[in-house]
Amino acid sequence: MIHLGVNIDHIATIRQARGTAYPDPLDAVPVCMAGGADSITAHLREDRRHIQDHDMERLAAIEGLHLNMEMGVTDEMVAICERLRPAACCLVPEKREELTTEGGLDVVAHKARLAPAVARLSAAGVRVSMFIDPIPEQIRASREIGAAVVELHTGHYANYSGEAQAKELAALADGAKLASDIGLIVHAGHGLTIENTPAICAIPEVEELNIGHAIVADAIFKGLQQAVADFRAVMVR
Repeated sequence: MIHLGVNIDHIATIRQARGTAYPDPLDAVPVCMAGGADSITAHLREDRRHIQDHDMERLAAIEGLHLNMEMGVTDEMVAICERLRPAACCLVPEKREELTTEGGLDVVAHKARLAPAVARLSAAGVRVSMFIDPIPEQIRASREIGAAVVELHTGHYANYSGEAQAKELAALADGAKLASDIGLIVHAGHGLTIENTPAICAIPEVEELNIGHAIVADAIFKGLQQAVADFRAVMVR
C-alpha cells in the first residue's frame, strides 16, 4: 500500500487570510487520519505565509503522529527541525515571490550547502527527503549527500497533457527506478489530483504521495474526511 501524506498548509492559508484563530490546521489532523492519511505534512516557510511556528510546535507534540516538516534549507529552519525532531523532513527550494514551491532542488549545484544540513538533521533522528525533479544527476547527488528519501516533483506531469505528460510520466518512472536501485526511498508529490494520481500510483517504486492543495480544494465541496478518503480509494484501486 502506498502511504498518503496530507499537507495541511492551505487550511492555515484560510486562517491567515483573515488573521483569525480559525480554522486551526491542527483540527484537521484527526479528520485526515480518519479519512485514511498515514502522515501529516506542513511547510514552515521563511515568510510564514501559512503555517506558523506555534503550529509546528503543536504538531510535533502530538504523540504518535508521523509529521513531515517541509522546509527551506536555511540555518533557521534546520535549527527548528533539530529542536522539534519530526519523524521526517523534506528539503525544498523556496523563494519569497513564488505562489508555491516550483520545481525541485538543485542538489548537484548546492551539495556543499546541503550535505551539512542533511547530516545535522539525520543526527537528530529526522529522516531527510530531497524534493527534486526526476533527473538522474539530482537523484545520484541526493544519495551522495546522505539523504534517505527523494520526493520526485510531479508538478510538470500534473500541468502537462498528451504527449508531454506521457514523456514526463516516463521520466518519473525512470527516476523512481534509479532511486530505488541505489538505495533511496521514493516519494512523489506536487499538483496531484484525483484524475492524475492513479498513473503515479502505478509506478512500483513509489512508496508515498504527499498531497495538499487538491484535498483542501475538494474538501470545500464534500468535507475533509471524504476528500482524503477519495484519494485513498483511488490509490488503492
